[in-house]
Amino acid sequence: MSARNSKANKAAARERMRAERERQAKKDKARRQIIVALSTVGVLIAAGGIGYAVMQANKPTAWEAAKDAKVVKPKNTEGENGTTVVIGKPAAKKTLEIYEDSRCPICATFEQAVGETVKKDVDAGKYKLKYIGATFIDNADSGEGSKNALSALGAALDVSPEAFTEYKAALYSAKFHPEESEDKFAKDAYLLEVANSVGALKNNAEFKKNVENGTFDPWALKMSQTFDDSGVTGTPTLRMDGKKVTAEGSENAPMTVEQFNAAVDKALKG
Repeated sequence: MSARNSKANKAAARERMRAERERQAKKDKARRQIIVALSTVGVLIAAGGIGYAVMQANKPTAWEAAKDAKVVKPKNTEGENGTTVVIGKPAAKKTLEIYEDSRCPICATFEQAVGETVKKDVDAGKYKLKYIGATFIDNADSGEGSKNALSALGAALDVSPEAFTEYKAALYSAKFHPEESEDKFAKDAYLLEVANSVGALKNNAEFKKNVENGTFDPWALKMSQTFDDSGVTGTPTLRMDGKKVTAEGSENAPMTVEQFNAAVDKALKG
């Protein structure tokens, strides 16, 4: 090989190496630009996510918003904000007040044992029934089930007093009432499942809409305030003519039919 060819080959090799270095340098630069761009996008996304999270954290919950929302009174109610709920024959001279929290396990025990007797007495005109709903268990155990169930009871009352009575009984039934620590009533789907056991509420589109939209959430909060203002400190509590109706020799509500009949008969005479 001539010296000229050798020099030419070496020059060509150096040129190829130079060109390859330039191509690699361009690739490296492009890669760095892509990485920087993606990192910037990632930071923006993260910042946006944090901003959204902060915004959502500061956004009032549905129940906080309900405090200031307009109260829609369920049908079949009376008084300011519709928090007077009285069921029974107008001719009945006495009214039995019942104070309950939907999540209350003792209320469930009372309703399962005595609820049917109360219904028969009311239907017979022995006395009227005034219902006052509480939500204090939501605060004590945390959750929303008491409020949500009370709102759903308002939706049932909007259908009819009978639907309200049957739905209340279903909520407290052994089949559907959850443990106090289980906040199942916070879920609309579960409240609607319970409602399917009540003829007037099963597949009732208006009732379903009111439950899912929280139509009576503000009403439930007003009803809960009525309980708080009553001076009653526990549930279930029964009162007639302003006096507690209790089991003989006790300060607690009667928890059997025998105790209940004896206590109510005494209250009716007094």
